[in-house]
Parts: sequence; C-alpha cells; structure tokens
Amino acid sequence: MQANLVVDTKGLACPMPIVRAKKALDKLEAGQVMEVLSTDKGSVNDFQAWVKQTKHELIKHEEENGIYKFYVKKV
Repeated sequence: MQANLVVDTKGLACPMPIVRAKKALDKLEAGQVMEVLSTDKGSVNDFQAWVKQTKHELIKHEEENGIYKFYVKKV
C-alpha cells in the first residue's frame, strides 16, 4: 500500500503513537494516506478507537515481526 507519509513511533508507549499520528495527519490533505509504525500492542485498540472518534478511515492494519502497521486515510 502506498502511503503519502510514514510516521515511525516504534518504541513509544501509549498515548504517544496516537499523539504523533494526529500531528502528522494534520499535515496531510483529505484523501491522503498515512502509515504509522508502532511496537505498542495496545496501539491496535487505540487506533481503532481513534479513527472512530475522528472519523478518519483505518484502511488496514497488520502486524509483522512485532511491528504494527496502520494505514489511515484522512477524510
């Protein structure tokens, strides 16, 4: 999946992945996609709740070798 912006939050614990993602998403235009990398297991639930609250779209998320990848589309 092609992302317009990649935000690396590996090694950061809640709530920092969401805080960094929010700041980065503010730089994007509607329709653009941000990829967030995280090692925090709690970030799966955090991102699902955050996109519902903000109305942005979580296109997909996956886990590979302990790294969680979230693809968020700005609306």
